[in-house]
Amino acid sequence: MKKSNLIATATSLLALGCAGSYPPPTQQMADVQSANRSANELGAQNNPNAQLHLKLAEEQLQQAKTAMEQDDNKSANSLLTRAKADAELAVALMRDSNATQEAKQAVDQSNAQRSTNAEQGAAR
Repeated sequence: MKKSNLIATATSLLALGCAGSYPPPTQQMADVQSANRSANELGAQNNPNAQLHLKLAEEQLQQAKTAMEQDDNKSANSLLTRAKADAELAVALMRDSNATQEAKQAVDQSNAQRSTNAEQGAAR
């Protein structure tokens, strides 16, 4: 009877030990910080939609840091996954905004050149 209790206790402790050891999501944290930097460098603070998603990412990053301090790495991992998605969305929104601006500038330059060419042709 004592031997079976010892085996059951050892098995339970082993199971608890494995369940509680979720690795710290340090790579995910670095990924989120990198995406946040990229969004900031692209000017996310100047675009309301990108700014919102960047703010959400930063809040989730802070919550993940708190969870990691409390050894709740599983929750931290989930928060970091969401934070990365928001940060990457901010980056995508900024890239789209920048591409739209560049396209508008190209159209404006083309129209200006067309007008100049028409004026020069009419002056001849």
